[in-house]
Amino acid sequence: MKLYQFDAAPSSKRVEKFLKETNIQVETVQLNIMEGEHFKEPFKTMNPFNCIPFLELDDGTVISETLAICNYLEQISNSEIKLFGENAKEKALIEMWNRRLENDGYLPLFHGARNKFEMFKGAVIPGTRTDFQQNPAVTKWAIESAKTLLTRLDTHLQSLDFLVCNKLTVADITGFHTLRTADRVGIDIKTYKYAFIWFCKLEQRPGFQESPQLSSGYLTR
Repeated sequence: MKLYQFDAAPSSKRVEKFLKETNIQVETVQLNIMEGEHFKEPFKTMNPFNCIPFLELDDGTVISETLAICNYLEQISNSEIKLFGENAKEKALIEMWNRRLENDGYLPLFHGARNKFEMFKGAVIPGTRTDFQQNPAVTKWAIESAKTLLTRLDTHLQSLDFLVCNKLTVADITGFHTLRTADRVGIDIKTYKYAFIWFCKLEQRPGFQESPQLSSGYLTR
């Protein structure tokens, strides 16, 4: 089994944090997506959506998408740490919060960044290299959606250390990268007091430490 990553990409960083926090070990192969390695064979055939990360199983099956990879690894591992939840109630609540974060923050900001920064010209649509033009209106919409989410998060986190279940979950990892991307597209995350405190506490966890050499702005495709 091999995990194909590009460590500078937020989606890869989400998987990396999951692996560190659960102590799950998996062989990792780095692909240089800045040089388009994921568009070359055999990777293009393995993963025709041209995204990072993706997991190749021993039988040749390929699983892409961050949460699908993490969920699979958690289910087959012997780790006592279950970031997707330990019972039906926990799993439902974690899924609820993760969907809220992705739908209202992480994914809009993902596309907002691609429509804002020079480095994504020619790569506006994930998994492609085309002449499709960037649209500032997408970034504006993403920022407004994320601000609404952050306001709600700020209220929710007033007396909590974690988003749900009073412990670290995959929702916290998603939320962390939502705030990080919000900051990069121009939202002042410090104005959301309790959400920012939560973000800073997560940032200090050993499992959230990252190499300072990694690019801070690259996405996944």
